[in-house]
Amino acid sequence: MASRFKPSRRQILTGAALGGAVLAAPWLRPDDQGGAHNAYFARLQMALKEAGLYRPTLVLDSERLYNNTQRLIEHIHSDFAYRIVGKSLPSLPLINTVRKQTRTDRVMVFHQPFLNHLAEQMPDSNLLLGKPMPANAAKRFYAFHSKADFDPSRQLQWLIDTPQRLKEYSQLAAALGQRMQINLELDVGLHRGGFRDAEDVALAIMSLREDPHLEFTGFMGYEAHISKMPGIVGGPEQAMKNAMAFYTQCREAAQRVLGEGYRPEQLTFNAGGSSTYQMYSKQMYDNSAPCNELAVGSALVKPSDFDVSTLDDHIPAAFIATPVLKTRDAVEVPGLENFAGLMSLLNPNKSRSFFTYGGYWKANPESPPGLTTNSLYGRSTNQEMLNGSDSVKLAVDDFVFLRPTQSEAVFLQFGDIAVFDGLHITEQWPVFQQGA
Repeated sequence: MASRFKPSRRQILTGAALGGAVLAAPWLRPDDQGGAHNAYFARLQMALKEAGLYRPTLVLDSERLYNNTQRLIEHIHSDFAYRIVGKSLPSLPLINTVRKQTRTDRVMVFHQPFLNHLAEQMPDSNLLLGKPMPANAAKRFYAFHSKADFDPSRQLQWLIDTPQRLKEYSQLAAALGQRMQINLELDVGLHRGGFRDAEDVALAIMSLREDPHLEFTGFMGYEAHISKMPGIVGGPEQAMKNAMAFYTQCREAAQRVLGEGYRPEQLTFNAGGSSTYQMYSKQMYDNSAPCNELAVGSALVKPSDFDVSTLDDHIPAAFIATPVLKTRDAVEVPGLENFAGLMSLLNPNKSRSFFTYGGYWKANPESPPGLTTNSLYGRSTNQEMLNGSDSVKLAVDDFVFLRPTQSEAVFLQFGDIAVFDGLHITEQWPVFQQGA
């Protein structure tokens, strides 16, 4: 007599679960997120095709850039000087455009080759290092600096974060016979380096005062953490109070050490950042703000990392545009081809595949709507797979637009920036060279 199959309890439960999932699928399925480019991206696509830019391209909207610089001016008014953050806008024509719109000559620099480039090409600028450089990097700057119109002893402030680095710069300045301006980095709560005690700041200023080659020119206190602080520890407002309280202590230390030689109007007291600059006012938290200039860069192009409440009045001004090379009416993952129909059944946004010219950037699909990467298939810097529904209106040679999560690294990956005026690509702006 043949034995009868008797399913185990686990098999019964597993089968029931799978059956339930299939039955519930219509109610669990995500909505169709797909669509076509809106009017803005349709115009941008037309402009790129008109310009013949069928390659991955960083596009900058000049009208949106202008909108953001005007918001910056409105918030800062005449209360603070404005310093352009060069790493976030790494293109000489872009920085010059922002300089003209904001009427500033102040730029913050983060990379030695960029520093040499700006000193040569922008000899009327006032430059402040945004991070401390190895003394040998500073030495290299002087070795390659030849622009007589730019005087580093008056127009360049080096950033110092420790007594040891201060000693190294003192030795370098003596060896070069070069007078150097020194700005001290303060740790105002970010804890990424810098002086953390006002007495250590006082000792550093005493050392600078006695050094024949070095000159104290101010402080830099970066506070990117403030806008992200949770309410359980007091939120952004308490973090700002703490940061400004320490900054004030350091200013008082400078005044105590320098005595009658303390000239605050001649010193650079830098603070701020894209996500925090709107939190500043001259009379903040019942106390005079200790800083006299604010540094802002990313807010002017607003990558997605800066989608914060303090930048609600800024609009995205930069996008990656890349052509579609191939389309497929299925989502086929190697080894799982037989499940393509099931994927589409469970999620309509996994019905089609689009392979783009390049990919895997620090960016997310923006237009047309409904596109996502595929974690099963994997990412690619050569031909990225994006998935969407049957409602996604894309054909070969159409463009996908992605929004960068940041600007500083992303802007350097595409060659010249394509400048869009709302109708046409009007200019192409070269970007900085990393190793020049």
